[in-house]
Amino acid sequence: MITNPRQARTDTPTTDRSGTRTHTRPGTSTRPGTSTRSGTSTGTRTGTSTRPGTSTRSGTSTGTRTGTSTRPATRPTTRATRPGTQRTAVHSAPATARRQLNLATRHQLSASGIPDATITSRARPGGPWQRLLPRVYLLQTGPPDHRQRALAAVLYAAEPTADPLAGDTALLTGGAALALLGIRDAPHTPADVLIRAPRRLATTPQVRPLATSRWPRTITVCGIPSTRPVRAAADFASRAEDPALIRSTLAHVVQAGWCHPQDLHAELRAARLLTRPAIRAAAAELVAGVRSIAEARARDTLTATDLPTPLWNARLYTPDGTFLASPDAYWPDEGVALEIDSAEYHYTRDSWHATLRRRLRLEAHGILVVSATPSMVRDTPQEVITALRTLLTLTTTRPSPPTARARGHQQLSLWPPREGHGRAG
Repeated sequence: MITNPRQARTDTPTTDRSGTRTHTRPGTSTRPGTSTRSGTSTGTRTGTSTRPGTSTRSGTSTGTRTGTSTRPATRPTTRATRPGTQRTAVHSAPATARRQLNLATRHQLSASGIPDATITSRARPGGPWQRLLPRVYLLQTGPPDHRQRALAAVLYAAEPTADPLAGDTALLTGGAALALLGIRDAPHTPADVLIRAPRRLATTPQVRPLATSRWPRTITVCGIPSTRPVRAAADFASRAEDPALIRSTLAHVVQAGWCHPQDLHAELRAARLLTRPAIRAAAAELVAGVRSIAEARARDTLTATDLPTPLWNARLYTPDGTFLASPDAYWPDEGVALEIDSAEYHYTRDSWHATLRRRLRLEAHGILVVSATPSMVRDTPQEVITALRTLLTLTTTRPSPPTARARGHQQLSLWPPREGHGRAG
């Protein structure tokens, strides 16, 4: 007779709630939280409830484990988002700013789902973003270049809900727009921005909004919506105070080929700017053919003398129609040319050789050339006048006139031609 209970292998079948039949050995204790394994194990855990596949800690229940898992293939889980995490919004900010030279407005960032507190935190000193203008942020740590500053001005002036790159509510104009085109002496700041009247916008040290009812056509320069060069030049002249700066900037715009002198004159007249003496004088020089500030000074000097009036920047051709040169000033009856050569354009050896070859071509066709620098015209104009007077006097007695002829040059009038009349030739 066996008296040790552990040696008795009497199995008592039991059935749990789920209908699974299990066998429990006598004398084996089931502690809370432990399970008895015999093919199928059952366990009772205090404080836990076990459902097939998921666990919810509420109350006391029993869990059933079988040899094969009865968990569903896909568990429906719900993860709570930790407070302050905005991964999707933060990653969408660069996508918004990529087409805007890494710039974005506060409205655009908020529309991307970035909280205001996050925007403020990132734009603090030492943060990853920079606040360039009110409501305009640069999403980088490095300093902005002139293109980013120009576009930031447009973003500041554009209506919050509009696409700033479309140019419907804000356009870059004035000196900042001319600087993007490579016009010398045109200032990058403050940036002049056109907005539609009667809308008003606060002026900042970096941005000068200009309300207008004459909304111009839009072009894109370096990814920035801008006005056409002729309108930008007129808007620059309306804000500039220095007559010399107005004179040189307008001359550079025409010399670079961004607009025709007559188109610029028409734009200045439409803006009612020809009543200002400095702008009216600069427009008159451009219509006469002057293309630089040095030529403008030479024209002022020659106008004060009794010398004949020359043609400015006339194109000279040989008898067979070959282009010869385009001197700064040319007296066709006397065959005398004035060349104003600055060191800026003749600094390299190749450019200096090109200037000498051009002078040799002119002299080979009987044209006498007087060469001067802009500083000579400005500081010692009488020496230039004396040299010109001497050559103009000598040509009256020479037997053979020059073989070159000026063609394709028109002396543009200040006012549009009357009906039935063409331009002055």
